[in-house]
Amino acid sequence: MEATTKSNGNTRADVEAIAQPLGEQATEIASNIKYHAHFSPHFSPFKFEPEQAYYATADSVRDRLIKQWNDTYLHYDKVNPKQTYYLSMEYLQGRALTNAIGNLDIHDAYADALKKLGHDLEEVVEQEKDAALGNGGLGRLASCFLDSMTTLNLPAWGYGLRYKYGLFKQLITKAGQEEVPEDWLEKFSPWEVVRHDVVFPVSFFGHVEVLPSGSRKWVGGEVIQAVAYDVPIPGYRTKNTNSLRLWEAKASSEDFNLFLFNDGQYESAAQLYSRAQQICAVLYPGDATENGKLLRLKQQFFLCSASLQDIIARFKEREDGKGHHQWSEFPKKVAIQLNDTHPTLTIPELMRLLMDDEGLGWDEAWNITTRTIAYTNHTVLPEALEKWSQAVMWKLLPRHMEIIEEIDKRFVATIMSERPDLENKMPSMRILDHDTSKPVVRMANLCVVSSHTVNGVAQLHSDILRAELFADYVSVWPTKFQNKTNGITPRRWIRFCSPALSHIITKWLKTDQWVTNLELLANLREFADNAELHAEWESAKMANKKRLAQYILRVTGVSIDPNTLFDIQVKRIHEYKRQLLNVLGVIYRYKKLKEMSPQERKNTTPRTVMIGGKAFATYTNAKRIVKLVTDVGDVVNSDPDVNNYLKVVFIPNYNVSVAEMLIPGSELSQHISTAGMEASGTSNMKFALNGCLIIGTLDGANVEIREEIGEDNFFLFGATADEVPRLRKERENGLFKPDPWFEEAKQFIRSGAFGTYDYNPLLESLEGNSGYGRGDYFLVGHDFPSYMDAQSRVDEAYKDRQRWIKMSILSTSGSGKFSSDRTISQYAKEIWNIEECRVP
Repeated sequence: MEATTKSNGNTRADVEAIAQPLGEQATEIASNIKYHAHFSPHFSPFKFEPEQAYYATADSVRDRLIKQWNDTYLHYDKVNPKQTYYLSMEYLQGRALTNAIGNLDIHDAYADALKKLGHDLEEVVEQEKDAALGNGGLGRLASCFLDSMTTLNLPAWGYGLRYKYGLFKQLITKAGQEEVPEDWLEKFSPWEVVRHDVVFPVSFFGHVEVLPSGSRKWVGGEVIQAVAYDVPIPGYRTKNTNSLRLWEAKASSEDFNLFLFNDGQYESAAQLYSRAQQICAVLYPGDATENGKLLRLKQQFFLCSASLQDIIARFKEREDGKGHHQWSEFPKKVAIQLNDTHPTLTIPELMRLLMDDEGLGWDEAWNITTRTIAYTNHTVLPEALEKWSQAVMWKLLPRHMEIIEEIDKRFVATIMSERPDLENKMPSMRILDHDTSKPVVRMANLCVVSSHTVNGVAQLHSDILRAELFADYVSVWPTKFQNKTNGITPRRWIRFCSPALSHIITKWLKTDQWVTNLELLANLREFADNAELHAEWESAKMANKKRLAQYILRVTGVSIDPNTLFDIQVKRIHEYKRQLLNVLGVIYRYKKLKEMSPQERKNTTPRTVMIGGKAFATYTNAKRIVKLVTDVGDVVNSDPDVNNYLKVVFIPNYNVSVAEMLIPGSELSQHISTAGMEASGTSNMKFALNGCLIIGTLDGANVEIREEIGEDNFFLFGATADEVPRLRKERENGLFKPDPWFEEAKQFIRSGAFGTYDYNPLLESLEGNSGYGRGDYFLVGHDFPSYMDAQSRVDEAYKDRQRWIKMSILSTSGSGKFSSDRTISQYAKEIWNIEECRVP
């Protein structure tokens, strides 16, 4: 029995269930969706509610992707171009459905098809869980890059791990942040295809044997199987579809001890099974314990080894047609990009595979390795520049440690003979640090020594790398270092997340070519004073703000007024990103509002301040900041004197889908890190592109954004990167005079105005002149008066509606440079040396 209406959630009877994988018309698509509901069922057959509709719709879109995907593989196989392999521990993909139908240009057809089935596309899209395989900017950048690689028809692959639980889901409770496992794979992901024929063994532990020939082999230890799961990456309006290949760790059936199991020793029987499961269970497992460190290193090696075996297998398959494959050709066919230091083990693993398995000598293997591998540095923060204990490495990867020792030895010898003037720099330049009680392997040094190109991710960051972090290497290899300013995909970050604003841009530019050629946005400048554009722009922004206000009410229960200034800071919670500066400013504003007369309050600019982001589970001060924001919100939002002029909201569980709602609805965005500490930032680009104005320091890509959109359209404050070391020094010498407003804000917290939680440890980090966790390392106190001054300039500007909207339009029109299409075409030409390979 089938109903003809949606009343009981069944599929419509007037639509036939027929497989039409490549149907273009809404009726054909509806039939194909219904076909999947019946013949690729994931649920019992009696329901077709939004969740069931989502999975059937995803299956239907996947049909089309698989066709394009197979065509792309065949084409690459035929042409045999040089390909790029992008290795990253993180991919923050977000939802795939909207992105896929948008890139394939079938959004409207799918919306109509679902209507015929009694469903609304908006509601169906909401059923998808975010694929949370990343933490923050690093993982989102990798995902934007994959989108651009395919859109530019570049032959490229992403490689990562298929984490079961990703980072974590953030709950906000009375105690502050609580972490629960992320459940993106709880049911299954319709976007991945398991490749049962792509499986590689990955070893750990064991020992090294010397063979009679003198060559060395790594033997023994435990062996885990890496199984490939492929996720299709469609480009925008192109037939090319690339792959993100994620590795899953599995034990094989012979690793299950049936004898022990039948003897009742169930845990022992399945030991390797549970060890295999641990590898891909969680992104960045806590590494405070020895076991935690071992697991994290296992994850990194698992990614590197499986990916390299795959890359080499593909190379041999292609080249074998010509008789014997020429290893000298390898770097002409393969470019490997290491996204930060997490995949550094690619270097010794490639050396090992070439020498021990393929029989090459050291010099030949080294030549191939250094011509193949390039490294992107993402941070100057010392705690993020990975250093692994040599003891842990010898235990887990004995053969790799031999190779790293040899690389280090040869590097030292080369420098001593060619650059004896650098002798005193050797202890900090070499890869192995032997001085300390706990000798380590410095991964960043290994990357710099072994790769042909090293790049930073914004002009300021790359300058700091050249002048400070890697200065000694620059004197040896001046041409090895480049800058590649990050970018974002304009598809996900404006075209799909803000259709209203996109339509306005297309209408005024008289073309939608800007979606793949973002520089065209500059042509909006000529209409910056046009009253008609102003009216349309303002109404699109207001619609986005209302949608955001509904979302905030739904997830936090706080009702916010879309007529107030929406002021947003969303990013990982970290002391250098200075959410604390933001909340201290809010506290000061609240205190002043309390002291005003009702008449004075009416002259202020009403604001809604939203802060969101995850604090790493073991990062105590970051978690205290989350707690402070929620405590301040509780007090301010329930204070009848001021809550028409100020609201404070902590947005829980910030992720890609939340960002797609927040960014279009934002008017002021805070990018206020201590100068010289944020490598680039990419959310700043997303906000600017969506016509949101930035209050920020001269840090990371802020510097370039301000250049592009004009300094009059950027609210600047704070010390510059070159002033920071001097200011820290002066503070250590007791020369810092705290601003009275700053003291007032801290005192207000201490007075108990925001409850009884003990904020002293957090406030003490801002006090004293030096010492671990003290001495205000991030210069919150120094920048506070300048920050408050910039905030009052914001208040003034917002009162002049015409001026604000013009600034907003100029912000969007100056964002052309920040497309990941531009970034990736620079990587392709200047680092990878690969070319377009368009599917005919």
